[in-house]
Amino acid sequence: MQDINLQSVGSYLHGLQDKITAALEKLDGKQRFQRDPWTRAEGGGGDSRVLRHGEVFEQAGINFSHVHGKILPPSATAHRPELAGRNWQALGVSLVLHPWNPYVPTAHMNVRFFAAPKEKEKTVWWFGGGFDLTPYYGFVEDARHWHRSAQAACQAFGKDVYPRCKQWCDEYFFIRHRREPRGIGGLFFDDLNEWDFERCFAFMCSVGDHFLPAYTPIVEKRRALKYGERERQFQLYRRGRYVEFNLVYDRGTLFGLQSGGRTESILMSLPPEVRWEYDYKPETNSPEAELVEKFLKPRDWV
Repeated sequence: MQDINLQSVGSYLHGLQDKITAALEKLDGKQRFQRDPWTRAEGGGGDSRVLRHGEVFEQAGINFSHVHGKILPPSATAHRPELAGRNWQALGVSLVLHPWNPYVPTAHMNVRFFAAPKEKEKTVWWFGGGFDLTPYYGFVEDARHWHRSAQAACQAFGKDVYPRCKQWCDEYFFIRHRREPRGIGGLFFDDLNEWDFERCFAFMCSVGDHFLPAYTPIVEKRRALKYGERERQFQLYRRGRYVEFNLVYDRGTLFGLQSGGRTESILMSLPPEVRWEYDYKPETNSPEAELVEKFLKPRDWV
């Protein structure tokens, strides 16, 4: 595949999974990740790692996958019809972290590479990924730190990169049937091939490398805050929004399911406990109302 170093991408992604695994086990301090290697009948496989019932994390999952095939699923060809009939390879690391404490936000990160070669034609390739934060109770200083870390990930690649990826994140992680964002955003990019391979690869690495510095200080600051049943029930209710987005809109979830991926690994992003409440309205001037009115509004946090 022309000028594409698939081995380097795979090596980086394996190392990123190992680094984040070690950091989160240290951060949790109680449980370790269960490792579950798997193979895919149509080609490729992966390594799913799940931590459950920890000190900090109710559930945390980190997936590595490298899968390939001959026919792309509809979710991939719907907006790229020129890919029909091509072989394909997809590599990525994705994680979702669901903490116990409602004052500690849920976090998501994904970095990935896709290539579709074809004999006697130029290989179609791109990078994608990003990270976003879903708080249940808002703290301005946490939102600022998160977005300043996102800005730092983009800084070496041009002044326009962070604003563009932030806006893309705000627009992508939007629950259309609820008319609200999933969280406070961060970074999102897809179909990245506007630079040469090495620069695009470097940007993906920068996003992956900035996740832990963005998230771990927030966890350390909020993990010991006291909470009660009210906060827990609100957290479970808001987790319902996470489920709705992932099952209805998320391209990665749809691609995984339609391409015959491992269901347990794909759906490990869902929280272990969640609830829905008919026509819920938070109390006026409450911290629960503040989340929706103040934090779930796209804004310049930097």
